[in-house]
Amino acid sequence: MHKLIIGCGYLGRRVAAAWLQAGHSVTALTRSENNAAELSRLGITPVIGDVCDPKSLAALPVVQSVLFAVGYDRTSGRSQHEVYVEGLRHVLEQVAGRCERLIYISSSSVYGQSSGEWVDESSPCEPVQSGGQCCLAAEELVRATFPLPDATAPARPSANILRLSGIYGPGRLLSRVESLRAREPLAGRGDAWLNLVHVDDAAGAVLACERQGQPGETYLITDDRPMRRDEYYSQLARLVAAPPPQFLDDQPAKRGSGGLNKCCSNRKARAELGLTLDFPSFIAGLPHALGLTANEPPSEPVVR
Repeated sequence: MHKLIIGCGYLGRRVAAAWLQAGHSVTALTRSENNAAELSRLGITPVIGDVCDPKSLAALPVVQSVLFAVGYDRTSGRSQHEVYVEGLRHVLEQVAGRCERLIYISSSSVYGQSSGEWVDESSPCEPVQSGGQCCLAAEELVRATFPLPDATAPARPSANILRLSGIYGPGRLLSRVESLRAREPLAGRGDAWLNLVHVDDAAGAVLACERQGQPGETYLITDDRPMRRDEYYSQLARLVAAPPPQFLDDQPAKRGSGGLNKCCSNRKARAELGLTLDFPSFIAGLPHALGLTANEPPSEPVVR
């Protein structure tokens, strides 16, 4: 079967590798000739184009499944709204009638809760950061483009939304490690809750959603245990032989979920997608991301 990835980067390449291993053909959109050559070497058919340039998307093929996993490139000169919302709109105009399933990668930043409360798919979405606001607008666009099936059109194309918490994994920790080793204080409160998912588990969630996600459903994808930021960075510091972390409580975290304070639950994804995690928490995930090994005994998810 034929698959299409829009945003074949840190997450998308892992999904592409799994699809290729399963015998599917994979096409990916890329803006770069160099990246196109690399995709070709990996067995992926590249299409040169830009989500912000609708004319460049005319060559996108008819496929069974589409994964939209576009990240925000701060050097692109485009706003988050241009990429996340208008870029998605351009893609949907091309693929909505030419695929059976679309999986849109959103973010847990759509939740604006900041008092340490638990959130799940039923929680209100009132994002306070621009990235979360753009993701929520994009979700609404996906739902409008792929309405729920009904008795008159039970076989119409469908979509799922995956709200991922912060992705981490190999190659994603270098700047934090350098900061810890240099004894640089980290902006934001150390006692704020942090929600993460290992990139390999995020890729597994995409595949699980494609297999058994219910049409139109949204799933929150995160690991089993939220942690305090000081717990996370203390563990990271120990693993890289850095001094204990210091925090600037009076300065908001610059990027990511560290600027908020909530606890994300993966209960629905576990129940409906059969989601299983290779890295149920950062205790096992951090050593893997650093190229180390760790043994973490299985435990019941700490979810609400």
